[in-house]
Amino acid sequence: MRLCRYRIDEERSGIGIYLEQSVVPVDAFTALLRNPRLSANVLDYLPGGVLHDSWHKLRRRLDELSPEAVEFLSVPADQVQLLAPIPDPSKILLLAGNYSKHIEEGGGKAEERAKTFPYVFMKPITTLNNPGAPIRIPAVSPDNIDWELELGVIIGRRCHGVSEADALDYVAGYTVVNDISDRVFKPNPERNQRPKDVFFDWLHGKWHDTFCPMGPCVLPADDCPDPQSLKMTLKVNGQVEQDASTADMVFPVAAIVSFVSSFVTLEPGDIISTGTPDGVGHPKGKHLKPGDVVEAEIEGIGVLRNPVE
Repeated sequence: MRLCRYRIDEERSGIGIYLEQSVVPVDAFTALLRNPRLSANVLDYLPGGVLHDSWHKLRRRLDELSPEAVEFLSVPADQVQLLAPIPDPSKILLLAGNYSKHIEEGGGKAEERAKTFPYVFMKPITTLNNPGAPIRIPAVSPDNIDWELELGVIIGRRCHGVSEADALDYVAGYTVVNDISDRVFKPNPERNQRPKDVFFDWLHGKWHDTFCPMGPCVLPADDCPDPQSLKMTLKVNGQVEQDASTADMVFPVAAIVSFVSSFVTLEPGDIISTGTPDGVGHPKGKHLKPGDVVEAEIEGIGVLRNPVE
């Protein structure tokens, strides 16, 4: 059972149970429990959170309700604004080149895991974007904007130096991330070329505002015992562009969390986006333009839908 953050209007927002066509506000049926506790932080309900046990009680209570009762408590999806599951992560970490076929479609050569390590970069929080909110084409560089469907990992407990065997114990849940990328960003085209310009052009091309849509919800980690078996599909205007599985990762989730935590302390709410499979637009000569609609879907989590403006 999935959780989401939502807003109905300026006065009403909260945590809800995500049912795709509707949202059940958690506070709508907690009165049915004895001594209910509530929180506006989705992390509190996930593994590692202070209300995780209460969340399981809520789930059982919801399962006992009739379909009519659930409908009565629900708010239709078109009456809420879904929000990014974590509003203020201290870190948004992303992987580059974690699917062999994606490396190859860009003209690179994929290395076997034993002979390499994960490439990790960061995005500023101003890239974070809500489900349904527009991806904005930057005026400074409008012509080479691409999509990247990725599995997002939400950290639930503080960790440093965790082993790969124990790493999943620190994961609170999973969400969908679209790592929007500007493939040919050239600040100051009249500049003198420097040796590191190509690297920084690539990095800065990840940083435009709205370039990290996330959601529509969180699948709790205890509902996903194997994050390496999830089907991934991305569509642009209804046409399938990416069709893969998390099984194709070079470095699986546990290895990524272990690697990052070996030199960076991970905090609750930190996001690690685990890289994209093949099927991005740039090698095919396709790029996002105003009026497009991008639908990024991961099995068991849901569809992250964003228009382009």
